[in-house]
Formats: sequence, structure tokens, C-alpha cells
Amino acid sequence: MNAFTNVQIINGPNGEPVYVVIPYSTYMQTQSRHQNSGVPHRVVSMIADNAWTPVRAWREYLGLTQQEVATRIGISQPAYAQQEAGLRPRRATREKIALALGIAPQMLDL
Repeated sequence: MNAFTNVQIINGPNGEPVYVVIPYSTYMQTQSRHQNSGVPHRVVSMIADNAWTPVRAWREYLGLTQQEVATRIGISQPAYAQQEAGLRPRRATREKIALALGIAPQMLDL
């Protein structure tokens, strides 16, 4: 079951629900499910032309440094560089990287 937990419903003057407040992490999960799953052509070209991993191509496409992404994830830059160089980081790692990049995790599965 995929029921939301930890939500707050805000009713309007007539007593009917008007807003729902959910944790940010839950919101991000819903957004990644509904985002356009298409990967920009430029990202695909960066992967093909430079033999980069999808993680690196996305980082470069978004104009971020390794240090910026590492800080967002909470790891050192050398540790992030190892993850970026790997052909396919573990699922949990891909999810953290995707969240740090602001993309859906499946957009790293190229």
C-alpha cells in the first residue's frame, strides 16, 4: 500500500479540505514519479561523446561541481568522485545523487 503518512489537512472556512501538507521528502518522491522521464539530448550526447557515466553527464549538464554535489549528499568530494566514476552506483546511492541533482532516480539509468 502506498498511502501517505504524516500528513496535515487544512480545511477552508466551509470545513472542506483545501490544502494538504506533506513532508518534503514525500513531495520529492511524488515529483520524481510525475516528472518527464525523458533525458535531454545533450545529456545523452555527453555520455556518448565523452564516455562519461550518466551521473557525471547530469552533473556537468546542470553546471555543478563535484564538491557541490558531494556537499548536498553529505560525503567528501573524493568519495563522490569514486561514485561518479563507477559504472552503476548502488540503488540507494543513485537515489541520493538524483535527489542532490534534482532529477528522478530513473534518469540515471542509461
